Amino acid sequence: MQTFTAQRTADSPDELWICEHNPVFTQGLAGREDHLLAPGKIPVVATNRGGQVTYHGPGQVVAYPLIDLQRAGYFVKEYVYRVEEAVIRTLAGFGVTGHRVAGAPGIYVRLEDPGSHAILPQRPQKRAPGEPAPDPDFTGLGKIAALGIKVSRHCTYHGLALNVAMDLQPFKRINPCGYRGLETVDLSTIGVAVSWDETARVLGQKLMTTLTP
Repeated sequence: MQTFTAQRTADSPDELWICEHNPVFTQGLAGREDHLLAPGKIPVVATNRGGQVTYHGPGQVVAYPLIDLQRAGYFVKEYVYRVEEAVIRTLAGFGVTGHRVAGAPGIYVRLEDPGSHAILPQRPQKRAPGEPAPDPDFTGLGKIAALGIKVSRHCTYHGLALNVAMDLQPFKRINPCGYRGLETVDLSTIGVAVSWDETARVLGQKLMTTLTP
């Protein structure tokens, strides 16, 4: 991704890479060692994306949109919104309601009722000028998709990870995204039986739709 981004020109077409990783913990630029509780034999890889520590492994769809934002005509904040929207639309296709949480990038689901459309109190809301962002509140929620991006010369790389049907135990060995006690879930544990291939296909389609200007 770094090489592709460094070598691309204004005429280089955008790309979308979708893959599945072997077990690995990745540390973002804001990562702290004390959030790695017990990595064991799972390798830890330092990256230059934003955010803190997360886990990637089999049963998780990882997507890397490589987008020229200058050509697309929108800024980083909108890019993040569009990526999250693609995840929300993917989940909706499987009968799950994805939510945003103020101050915490990524997508979350209600643990007791993943299909509920009720408005989330913790949702991002407009703040008055100078008003600080609230501390994230994960009460009743589980994280199903993580987001960590990097932008260089107006071009994005790194991306997102959507949990489908995976071994969630490694998430217990870290403070996911730097939050102690944050529960991580996948589609399987909330009762959705769908294959990795189907999830990857739908997510890819939604990303291409939402990221197109």
